[in-house]
Parts: sequence; structure tokens; C-alpha cells
Amino acid sequence: MARKIKTTKTAEQRRAEADELQTRITEQVEALTDTDAWHAFLEFAQAFHSYSFGNLMLIQGQMPEATQVAGFRKWQELGRQVRKGERSIKIFGYAERKAREGEDTTGMKKNAKGEYVVPYFPMLSVFDISQTDATEAWQEPEISHRLTGADESGIYAATADYLTAEGWTVEREAIPGEANGYTMMDGSRRIVVDAQLSDAQAAKTLLHEAAHALLHEADEHGEYVAHRGLKECEAESVAYIVAGILGLDTSAYSVGYVAGWIEGDADAIRSTATDVLRAAHKIADAITTEAPALAAA
Repeated sequence: MARKIKTTKTAEQRRAEADELQTRITEQVEALTDTDAWHAFLEFAQAFHSYSFGNLMLIQGQMPEATQVAGFRKWQELGRQVRKGERSIKIFGYAERKAREGEDTTGMKKNAKGEYVVPYFPMLSVFDISQTDATEAWQEPEISHRLTGADESGIYAATADYLTAEGWTVEREAIPGEANGYTMMDGSRRIVVDAQLSDAQAAKTLLHEAAHALLHEADEHGEYVAHRGLKECEAESVAYIVAGILGLDTSAYSVGYVAGWIEGDADAIRSTATDVLRAAHKIADAITTEAPALAAA
């Protein structure tokens, strides 16, 4: 029998609380963007190259759990060293060469020296942060803090049973790097949560992955990659709301996570409200069962 969380809150009360939590995370993201920590985070984020859609597809195809990607030397500049033996992620770069003598220059552009140039796209090697180790020079501003403590309500167990009943496989495995979990959208219907997380963080992470499964399974892979920031915002907002209804405050992690993925744009959170609340209601209803309130003494 599926494990469920007993609650004295009615469906109407849960929905009202979900609306309040949706408003609260929006306000918290707006407040975060006025802090020194946020500005330090933006400066750090600017050190990473902004990859084209095609390269994002290549990165996702080779390492779905990738979070921060840079070249070998860039990681050294940032204070991290790629581990020996790590397999690189292949993407396309951009370069130009001077047109050869006698080459047809129709449609070619000129460089600053007035020379005709031909673009080409060499293969480059990049690495995810999970393939690197920090040196003493590594400094990363933190706007999101992993949760500690217990999963007192049994959120993980109830969510795992719900997902299993829906045809998903839920597993705990060690995940290198910064990713807490991931959902496979390749038809395997597999969800993995990092085995080393605290119980509270694992519960929040599984709610996040449940939201991906519910909201994004039908997305084309390219659509997911192109709009990943908004998809991550949706999934984490669902986790924040459902966990909050069940007494687990995830704001220490969720607010910074959402802000980072949508670059502090609180309007993006508002734009997702309908889908987020629909998914939050569905998951909350599926993993809870109403218990009678205790009579007053």
C-alpha cells in the first residue's frame, strides 16, 4: 500500500496555503536581488560563457546532469582543476580564417584589417564542475544552501510511492558535482536523487523531480533545453509549495535556486503560477490523506 502523509488540512486549506506560498517565493526572490550576495553571484555567473542552443543540446546529450560548464583553462582561472582522466564534453566553437588567394569572397565579411574572412566551427572540449576539484583559489558566492535535518513528515517515501505508481523508477545514487537529482526524459522514466543528501534535502529534491515528471515529460528535448531556466523555476516552485504545505520550509535552498535560474526575474515566477499551482495541488493531493482533527480537550 502506498505510504501517505496524514494531514488535518482540507483540500481547500491546502489550496489557499499554496496560493500564499506562491506569492511568498516571488517576494523572497525580489528581496534577494537587492542583496550583496546576489550581486556577487551575478559577477561569478558572468565568468561562464553563454552557449548557443546547439551547444546546450550537445552538453545535455552528453551529460544531462551538467550544471556549470567551462573549458580546461577557464576552470584553472576560476580556481578549479579538471581531474585527470575525465572525459570532456564536445561542443562547437567559432573561429575565422583569412580567405585564401583566389577564393570566392562573395558574401564574405571583412575583419578589422579589411581582409575577407571565412568562419569555421572547430570542435572544443569543455568540462562540468562535477569533473573538477577546487583549489585554494576557488571562491563561489552562495545564494542557495542545501537543507539539513530530517524529513519528519515522510515526504520522500510518500512521493516515491506516488511516482512508482505512475510508472517511474526512483533510485538513490551518488551523483558527482552539484546536481542533487535528475529526471530522465528519454523514455526510461527514471528519477535519481543523490544518495548523500540529508533527508530534508532529499525530500525537497524528489518533489522537484516529481514536478519535472508531471510538467515536462511531454516536452521535446530541444524545448526543455531552450527554456531550462523556466522549467527549473517551475519544478523548484512546486517543491517549495508542496513542502511548505507539509511543514518543511525549503526557502534557504529554493529561493536562491529559482533566482539563479531566472536571473532574478520575479515576473517569470508569476508567469508560471498557473502550471505550478496545478502541479503542486496534484502532488499534494496524491501524497496526503486527510486525518480527522483532534477534538479540543
